[in-house]
Amino acid sequence: MSAIQLIVGLGNPGREYEETRHNAGAWFVEQLARTHRGALQSESKFSGLTGRIQLAGQDLKLLIPTTFMNLSGQAIAALATFFKIPIDAILIAHDELDIPVGEARFKQGGGHGGHNGLRDTISKLGNQNNFHRLRIGIGHPGSADKVVGYVLDKPSGDERISIDRALDAAAAALPLAISGQWARAMTQLHAFKVEN
Repeated sequence: MSAIQLIVGLGNPGREYEETRHNAGAWFVEQLARTHRGALQSESKFSGLTGRIQLAGQDLKLLIPTTFMNLSGQAIAALATFFKIPIDAILIAHDELDIPVGEARFKQGGGHGGHNGLRDTISKLGNQNNFHRLRIGIGHPGSADKVVGYVLDKPSGDERISIDRALDAAAAALPLAISGQWARAMTQLHAFKVEN
């Protein structure tokens, strides 16, 4: 298994989307950039905001695609190809309907689960899905016909606090993951639940 070289945060571009649930992955990468002083800058050839940080002895590239969510794979494939980054050396942070608010999970591989950002990424990476994921719980609105409006809406104040705490827990477990200790990272992160 390759060491992580690239961390991607999925979201939609533009001020009207930046605080919506669908941008939870982008929030995680923005947090990493702030915490580790890795300024994010627009890079047109990668269709995204890019930066670099040092974590757990690794030099990591950060990426937030500036395409819309359903074209996320364009930016990821461009950067991974340019820097010759193996697919299993990529960690993609994204919102997850099937996980409660205030929880997050690491996972490797799997399908797109209806997530358009993951769907496009798998397609643009040559139908390979062996990248790592950080699945950030945003909860489910209860019925499929409400999903689009739900992910493109802002979480309540309490929900945002719970999501931010889950992002903090993910950031705390990340050094274990980066150093290849995925089982320990999963145990630590998956034990975290926001106290109500």
